[in-house]
Amino acid sequence: MKKFGSSAIDRRAFLRGVATAGFAAATTSAFAQQSDIGEILAAPRRGNWDDQFDARSTSKGKVASFQPIASPETASFIQNAINTYNQIVSNGGWPRVDTTVKLQLGVVDPSVAVMRKRLMIAGDLSESAGISNSFDTYVDAAVKRFQARHGLPADGVMGQYSLAAMNVPADIRLGQLQTNLERVRTLAAADQGPRYVMVNIPAAQLEAVEGGRVVQRHTAIVGKIDRQTPILDSKIHEVILNPYWTAPKSIIEKDIIPLMRKDPTYLTRNKIRLFDQQGQEVPPEQVDWNTDDAVKLMFRQDPGKINAMSSTKINFPNPYAVYMHDTPQQGVFNKLMRFESSGCVRVQNVRDLNVWLLRDTAGWDRQTMEATIKTGVNTPINVSNPVPLHFVYVTAWSTGDGVVHLRDDIYERDGQAALSIGTNT
Repeated sequence: MKKFGSSAIDRRAFLRGVATAGFAAATTSAFAQQSDIGEILAAPRRGNWDDQFDARSTSKGKVASFQPIASPETASFIQNAINTYNQIVSNGGWPRVDTTVKLQLGVVDPSVAVMRKRLMIAGDLSESAGISNSFDTYVDAAVKRFQARHGLPADGVMGQYSLAAMNVPADIRLGQLQTNLERVRTLAAADQGPRYVMVNIPAAQLEAVEGGRVVQRHTAIVGKIDRQTPILDSKIHEVILNPYWTAPKSIIEKDIIPLMRKDPTYLTRNKIRLFDQQGQEVPPEQVDWNTDDAVKLMFRQDPGKINAMSSTKINFPNPYAVYMHDTPQQGVFNKLMRFESSGCVRVQNVRDLNVWLLRDTAGWDRQTMEATIKTGVNTPINVSNPVPLHFVYVTAWSTGDGVVHLRDDIYERDGQAALSIGTNT
């Protein structure tokens, strides 16, 4: 996939500018298959993600949907959204929301009237709610809907990320939809088979699809900007319970060697063993950590609760040496920015996905899987019917009337700097 050039912009610096000065045309936010940059900031609170907003706030469809991204229906809905956004742009777009106060339920401020107009134009707030300076329950519901469409915690509070997303100009969002229409059309035209897994990188989300419906949706952690998760097509052929973790060269060089120079007990504490090319174990104290000689060794972590992959590793053939896996750090899935891996994909509630993947593999029901995990014994399982897997990059899509999903263009592939506001820490 062609990567368009655009300068990386520090998320925090950008957002400070958004909150105060004018909106520089080259700095905003967009969408992408799961996102994380800058400081991996934890959302203050997860918010209400179940889409149960005040029904009176809008006449548009629900944000939550069982519709897969890779479907002809999604492509059709994106085209409808493009037609709507063309009209919005022709009418002058939407106003910029500038405020010096935190906008939330109960606040009365002139900027709320501007925000009401902005939400009405995008379809998040019914025009019957009227224009006033009051942040009432109608506005609260509309803001939550807006946040859910943009992959933000739907808490109704207009924080810096919500404000930045709201202030992306309508013409930029139109271009984003047009770019992603072609991506979705290509995905929809392919024969995905009766069941498949799709990881949308900028959204940091995984869909398990069967019979044309999303049967499971999982939050994910994907690659940093400098260690990107690749676009790929493959088939899941193996699930390993209680896996060993073998550190890739990049992590040995960038992470482990520097850590060992600071803390010589790091490997032992984390149950990581060293092996030479003959398979003989090498004590860490015999390695000169002031050089890079350690990259010649294999770093292998024993199975267990502190293992980097925790209970599960999901394998599929690919030239990038990436895989999907569990993690002992479940708190990372609650973070607003979820782009902190070295290219592999961490999956929340991965055991539910395991059960679905192994459904046709004899002898591997939920009870057997859980009992095996408790033993701590490394257990590779061949998937009887390998499941197609796709890592894709879609930053804008639609699931129905007025429901337009938008994400940050975290890897800068949409060709608009205004859609790439995150960078590395």
